[in-house]
Amino acid sequence: MESDRLVALTDGVIAVIITIMVLEMKAPAGAALADLGRLWPVFVSYLLSFVYVAIYWNNHHHFARLMPDVTGAILWANLHLLFWLSLVPFATAWIGEHARAPAPTALYGLVLLACALAWLLLQQVVVRAQERRTQDPDRRTPPHGAPSALRQALGRDRKGKASFVIYVAGIALAFFEPLLSDLAYAAVAVLWVVPDRRIEAQLRRTAR
Repeated sequence: MESDRLVALTDGVIAVIITIMVLEMKAPAGAALADLGRLWPVFVSYLLSFVYVAIYWNNHHHFARLMPDVTGAILWANLHLLFWLSLVPFATAWIGEHARAPAPTALYGLVLLACALAWLLLQQVVVRAQERRTQDPDRRTPPHGAPSALRQALGRDRKGKASFVIYVAGIALAFFEPLLSDLAYAAVAVLWVVPDRRIEAQLRRTAR
């Protein structure tokens, strides 16, 4: 099975996620600018979540081009990622209505952490599928000179490991100073706002 249908499903779900998030931004009851100003926490939470969803969509777009034929394991790993991404609007609405409250801030971080773990799982499933596709039929390991293209692109994945540490720190900080948690979550978004250049570099190498 080719990746076209998997990509189409992912695009559709992400479009719905963004639509739900923007619909959660209710117009103010009053007609004054002060009434609009009171909604700034809701807008900031929407903005951060929009950036996060866009990051996943951008990287998934590049990522899918390295996928081999889509297996059942890849399909389920992708659906697992979409499940956690689909919870982002709920977490966004709660933290937007209760800015700087410990529980909503911690839950928001947990959802982001779960999305990151789901992405890591999807990466590992694709790596195994790539290696299985190129392995020597008489051995269980890939032949010399044919490693996974995705594994090569990821390298030591320092940025991914740093993101997990920041997420966990942000979740813990939510119960002491939620503002520091918000800054931690924003810091991870800044790390990933540019599409993963490691994937882009690998795509250029494989295209030669």
